[in-house]
Amino acid sequence: MPITEFLGLQATHNPHRWILPVEQRLCTPGDFLFGGAALAAGIEAMEQTTGRQTIWATAQYLSFARRPATIDIDVEVPVSGNSVSQARAIAHVHDKEIIAVNAALGGRPSDQGGIWAECPDAPAPETCPVVTIPAEHQANIHHNVEKRLVRGKFGFFDFGEPSDDGRLIFWCKFPGMEMSAATLAIIADFMPSGVGNVLQRRAGGNSLDNTIRIVAVEPSEWVLCDVHIHAIARGFGHGRIHLWSQSKKLLATANQSVIVRIHE
Repeated sequence: MPITEFLGLQATHNPHRWILPVEQRLCTPGDFLFGGAALAAGIEAMEQTTGRQTIWATAQYLSFARRPATIDIDVEVPVSGNSVSQARAIAHVHDKEIIAVNAALGGRPSDQGGIWAECPDAPAPETCPVVTIPAEHQANIHHNVEKRLVRGKFGFFDFGEPSDDGRLIFWCKFPGMEMSAATLAIIADFMPSGVGNVLQRRAGGNSLDNTIRIVAVEPSEWVLCDVHIHAIARGFGHGRIHLWSQSKKLLATANQSVIVRIHE
């Protein structure tokens, strides 16, 4: 399934304007648009508009979009060079801005490269326990993404046992979904569940921002998510997530700050 189909992202007669209906499958348990889905829509709109692949994208979350709102996404491309376009996507409901996404898109031919981040050792996803989704979350974003726990506590659902080093590692699968930068953006936004791992409580967070850097977009049925919460202070959490393919290829790295929420 193309990510545009899952998101429900629609083109308009204006090549710089896109429409995103806020449907339940894209929502959090609080019935508002999942931050990763909002970032994914902004990324996909910019990729479709520029015809270029995402290098990095950063989102600032300004407000909530509750179901059944319809979001307008306006894409601007202030700079379009030989190899890189600098773009932004502003998502709004009527006059209320919901999210602002800035990005660089493009590519350059090069024979230089390498990966110096280290992929954690992890058993095959089929051998890992399935993260149990409570019945009240069966229709929202969590229902569409299968998760299998490798290490730590998936804090939002209070599943598993906390790790001593602050890391939460789990496998993630979007059944039938094509791999794309937008797909990775949705998966990366499960990082706040690492808050519950370090606090050893049922906890998570509302994203204030989210920056994703795309290394490679290649097919992988499962994505290994390595979450490391760096610090929690003044009611805010800060951390990062690395996304790996099953062949141990780094796909993306992302980081964000969140408002810490205790769900007990």
